[in-house]
Amino acid sequence: MAVLRILCQAGDSAVEWDLARAKRGDPESLAAIREAERIFAEQRRRGAVAFAVRDSDPAERLDAFDPTVEQIVVVPRIVGGSHGSC
Repeated sequence: MAVLRILCQAGDSAVEWDLARAKRGDPESLAAIREAERIFAEQRRRGAVAFAVRDSDPAERLDAFDPTVEQIVVVPRIVGGSHGSC
C-alpha cells in the first residue's frame, strides 16, 4: 500500500492506494491515485512542501506527485490564526 498524508493542526488525513491493483486496472485504486494527485497539486498550490518518506533513507523533497512512492507526507505552509481541520 502507498499513502499520501497531509499534516494539519488536527493531526493528519490520508489517502491510500494499492499500486499493484492499480497496475491491473482496479478502478478503486486508480480513483484513489487520482484523488491523491489532486490533493497533492492543491496543497502545493497553497505553498505546501511534500516529502517522499522511505524506511531506510532520509526524507526527499518531492516537487511532482509520484504514485510509486510508498509514503508521501505533505506539510502545509505554516500560518498563524487558523484552527481548521485537515
